[in-house]
Amino acid sequence: MPFAPSPLFRCPVFDGAADPVVIHRRGTAEWWMFYTARRATLTTGGVDWITGTRIGIAVSTDAGATWQYRGVAEGLDPEECPGLNTHWAPEVVWHDGRYHMFLTWGAGAPGSWAEQTRRRLVHFTSSDLEQWEFVGRVDVGSENVIDAAFAVVSDGRARLWFKDEVDGSTTWSAVREGALEEANGRWRAEGQAIGLPAHEGPNVFRLGGWYWMVVDEWRGQAVHRSADGLAWTRQEANNGLILDAPGTGADDATYGRHADVVTQGDHAYIFYFTHPEWQDTDMVSGLADPARAVREQRTSIHAARLHVEGDALVCTRDLDAPVHLDPALLES
Repeated sequence: MPFAPSPLFRCPVFDGAADPVVIHRRGTAEWWMFYTARRATLTTGGVDWITGTRIGIAVSTDAGATWQYRGVAEGLDPEECPGLNTHWAPEVVWHDGRYHMFLTWGAGAPGSWAEQTRRRLVHFTSSDLEQWEFVGRVDVGSENVIDAAFAVVSDGRARLWFKDEVDGSTTWSAVREGALEEANGRWRAEGQAIGLPAHEGPNVFRLGGWYWMVVDEWRGQAVHRSADGLAWTRQEANNGLILDAPGTGADDATYGRHADVVTQGDHAYIFYFTHPEWQDTDMVSGLADPARAVREQRTSIHAARLHVEGDALVCTRDLDAPVHLDPALLES
């Protein structure tokens, strides 16, 4: 059995922590986890356990070994759209002296997918991870884009990767024209970066002399490698997948979903979520049996270790020691 706690975190409100992103709060010993707070205990039979979600916060003061619930992020809705709306898959980064959040946003909390036909990316900034200021919509020419990932790669330009639901659930990219906080800056769509099979939740990072992108194929994380962060090649080993084989820890005996990576010098930690008791592949449409819904809708957060061997990304799922995050090992 792994020595590190498993699961690493469960949301104490609705038991639906998903889509984690982890960031160090500068000037403190705190690490903050933002996550989609799915309402997993709802038993309506619709999809409103996935919609109407807030962004939950958990904080670690022991280098990521344990996490405590800290509430939800406030101020993430436009003034003209008050009430309960849908917040998904936050991407939170430190860039040019400020924190930036790229968030998937949808109006309302519909009970069916037909009622929510548009999902978009929006951009906020903060100086402290607590108070968020709206910058604007990330307009990439589509009304159905979700799951933003941010990085600066070899050309030195700020770039987003995201899931385009219209293009068969593939990953596209957009480059920033102008500084992130310029009022007249814009995002220019560059086209498809990763094609089929369908996937979501891209995450881009640098480790072992390569750029890497992992995406969620709903059977594990697919790994893509790049020398420059612009052109990508799927990893050959194990059909390009990691977190596809079950772990041994509690709640971890299934594949790892939508992930975030924190690099730490010669290794990294990948934070992901699982549906520990998911049995129905079409469950996303909603379950009519209340007891089964609560059981299968719940999620939990886990962590695994990454390192590079040659040109391959290697994942160690069952950690033999607690997560230990060191801000001194973060890339500047």
